[in-house]
Amino acid sequence: MTNPFMMPPTGFGPGSQPLDQQDEALEYMPMPQDMRTYAPRIPDIEGRGEDNLSPALDLLREVAEAAARIAKEGGSALFDLGPLDAPNRALIAETLGSGEVAAKVRGIPAIAVQESVFAGIWTLKSAGAEQIEVAGSPVCLSSDPFRPHRAAGGQSTPLAAGVVNAPPLLVELTDKSAGFDAKAPLHVINLSLLPHTEEDLVWLDAAVGEGAVTILSRGYGNCRITATALPHVWRVQFFNSQDTLILDTFEVTTVPEVACAAPEDLADSGKRLVQVLEAIR
Repeated sequence: MTNPFMMPPTGFGPGSQPLDQQDEALEYMPMPQDMRTYAPRIPDIEGRGEDNLSPALDLLREVAEAAARIAKEGGSALFDLGPLDAPNRALIAETLGSGEVAAKVRGIPAIAVQESVFAGIWTLKSAGAEQIEVAGSPVCLSSDPFRPHRAAGGQSTPLAAGVVNAPPLLVELTDKSAGFDAKAPLHVINLSLLPHTEEDLVWLDAAVGEGAVTILSRGYGNCRITATALPHVWRVQFFNSQDTLILDTFEVTTVPEVACAAPEDLADSGKRLVQVLEAIR
């Protein structure tokens, strides 16, 4: 005889209950898609005056060598495109393409920064100048990024109704800013995990101000990085492919790591660029 306690209970488990109207309408958040990946660019120079394009090819060879060297030794290298004519500049632009990271540096002159498809190889454009820089991140992003574009109000920022948790966060950021040590562990305040109101965010934005550098990194969705007017403090915000804010943080650092090329990236970029140049020739 079968013991009734060994029989599976009825009326429980998946599929045992009817779906109500709310369950039938359940929708899931779309997964990230359309991630950018490396694709080699092999410009066709046949019929374009190959002999006259030697300056561009020679410069790109030097850029590849600099990437391999800097991957081991650190530092940066700058190459001026000023002496090159339009066809040579066009070949360089076609070869390097546009990568994931772009930046704007406010100043006199303002500088537009664009990473190439080779991580750690950047093009810099300003009034009357165009350069290539090989580095983990361009020097202009860390030379004076916290120069106020919009001044920081600090603790004197007027408190509006609804501001609850922002003032203690500003105290923490101010303390970490004043005692910043580049060798210390990265300090992050994750606003997405902390209780706050919309008024808190507005107050914090006014309290820390805005610096001279804005960076956009594209991969899965977008990452927007803004220097504040508080030294060493950056606002780092991640958006998914639907442009919904999914992570909102402050980082106390020199330049946020998400905007920098690692030494391994630079070494790989040097090898890839050499392969492209060999294919072109």
